[in-house]
Amino acid sequence: MATQKLKIVQEIEEKLKTILPSSCEVTKVEMEGPEVVIYTKNPQAFFSADNYVSKIAFELKKIVNIRTDKSLLGPIEQSKAKILELIPKEAEVKDIYFEEPFSEVVIEAIKKGVVIGKGGEISKKIVLETGWVPRIIRAPTTKSDTLSGIRKHLYKHADERKKFLLKTAEQIYAELTPSNHQWIRLTGLGGFREVGRSCMLLETHNTKILMDAGLNFSNDDPYPYIDGLGYPLSEIDAIVLSHAHSDHSALLPYLYRLGYDGPIYATEPTRELSTLLQFDFLNVSLAQDKNPPYAEADVKNALLHTITREYREVTDIAPDMRLTLHNAAHILGSASAHINIAEGEHNVVYSADIKYGTTKLFDNIDVRYPRLETLIIESTYGSREATQLNRMESEKKLIDIIQETTQFGGNVLIPVFGVGRGQEICMVIEDAYKKGLLTDKNKIYVDGMVREASAIHTAYPEYLRKSLEKRILTNDSPFDSPIFLEAKREDREKIVADHGAIIIATSGMMNGGPVMDYFYKMAEDPANTLVFVGYLAEGTFGRKIQQGLKTFPISDNGKTKKIEVKMRIETIDGFSGHADFNELMSYMSSLKPKPKRVIVNHGDPSRSIELSKTIAAKFGITSTAIRNLDSVRLK
Repeated sequence: MATQKLKIVQEIEEKLKTILPSSCEVTKVEMEGPEVVIYTKNPQAFFSADNYVSKIAFELKKIVNIRTDKSLLGPIEQSKAKILELIPKEAEVKDIYFEEPFSEVVIEAIKKGVVIGKGGEISKKIVLETGWVPRIIRAPTTKSDTLSGIRKHLYKHADERKKFLLKTAEQIYAELTPSNHQWIRLTGLGGFREVGRSCMLLETHNTKILMDAGLNFSNDDPYPYIDGLGYPLSEIDAIVLSHAHSDHSALLPYLYRLGYDGPIYATEPTRELSTLLQFDFLNVSLAQDKNPPYAEADVKNALLHTITREYREVTDIAPDMRLTLHNAAHILGSASAHINIAEGEHNVVYSADIKYGTTKLFDNIDVRYPRLETLIIESTYGSREATQLNRMESEKKLIDIIQETTQFGGNVLIPVFGVGRGQEICMVIEDAYKKGLLTDKNKIYVDGMVREASAIHTAYPEYLRKSLEKRILTNDSPFDSPIFLEAKREDREKIVADHGAIIIATSGMMNGGPVMDYFYKMAEDPANTLVFVGYLAEGTFGRKIQQGLKTFPISDNGKTKKIEVKMRIETIDGFSGHADFNELMSYMSSLKPKPKRVIVNHGDPSRSIELSKTIAAKFGITSTAIRNLDSVRLK
């Protein structure tokens, strides 16, 4: 740790002298990562009508936190009693804990608004009467072991996080190295002309950042070309994580094991969900007697190094780069990343996985940016024939299939991604139940990580569609509906034997998880139906079944047994979290401003190439579908 005061802190201190009166009694200024922290002996001064916080934030163009001087912090037990006295019982406080390194008290409650109070009245009282600044977080409506574990781990290591943030600030606000050769380069390390192991390097002569670091579970070459960097990971300045799906996030803990020690920037839900999926990857690997590339300690290390950002929040991440995350409407917390390089000399948007169209989970995708020169766009459905049913038809088709199958005693098996499609399908089924299209005779079981991921959704309703947010905030979460029955491993035989069940289970591509147990039990009965509702990557077991695989072997008590696929197989593309071809074209048409260059990734080779050609022809924009290890000079 450097002992010399950061130049930016000195500049901020001088600026504060022109904004704040001496009565504010500022005692210290720090940079915690990209955020400004101001300590004061008179917090009440910042509650005045002059709105000093907004003025400071406007002048500095940074997030500003006001905290009380540590000399004013009240004893923890007395402060906790006072806080519980101030907060109305209807807030349903679940936990209170104190993070002394940040002078903050974390209050976890079902109703955040009640804790804040009208006009922030209760929050202000907490500060004035205890000295502790409240950080109010929402508790999930149902128990989440993952979320509870994450929050406890962050609390337990608050001192370590504080030191990390101070160190990160030194890196972000370091002096630029002068150069006569200004350049910007993008290198594909994974996910180009393929779906899986998404990873790319964006670099200038001063800065190196990675965007995403996932694994490919559908072939024998699962890792991105990290060894192609040609230098140690300790030289990477930051990682930007677009969303939690494993093909974008699963490798992150391994990077820390290899020597990376910098920040990951992501939304808060992405942090929680990627941790859930990384732990699930470990559990599945160990259950299959595979040797995972990292351990639980590495997952926790990545968690401690994650700096969360909200949508449309401009953040310095390096001396010459600013990041803004935008709603991608793909899964909870998913983001398209806007990178402003060298004070606006070049602007890159990494779309990541996007949905341009109606969903039950999210509001419309962001399409407006202040500036945009280079767009990196996904091509999962990048060919003209890759179109999807509209949502109304898709929902009707799913319910029709369920009715047709269950009325004759068959079971319906729906493989889903635990994050995204699982919640979307639950909402469709709940809506059909409320309309009377499904009844109590239709037993609906949820197996795998869908329940855990759904609980995390209820802790972040502000990231969801406004109508869904309102339902969750009024204790009417569709994910808590009593129609959804929890299925345990020991229940599966009976669920299948009872007939007439709707089973929602992970994983969506059928490359592991409880869905396989059900499939083995159901495959040979023609009364049953398997319904695919999401994208199936080439090489996955799900894709093989979709393409007509009729027999396959399994191990049964040490003996090989052949299973014949006699059940009905259906595919409904309209539930995908990815934009189809027409939606990709609509996204390109809606983007403001239009990019000058497009780089296509995240798609089968033919689809990536076709989308690139179509964009060039239709919009007159330079477009290319690079391969992994190709580098493109952006400037």
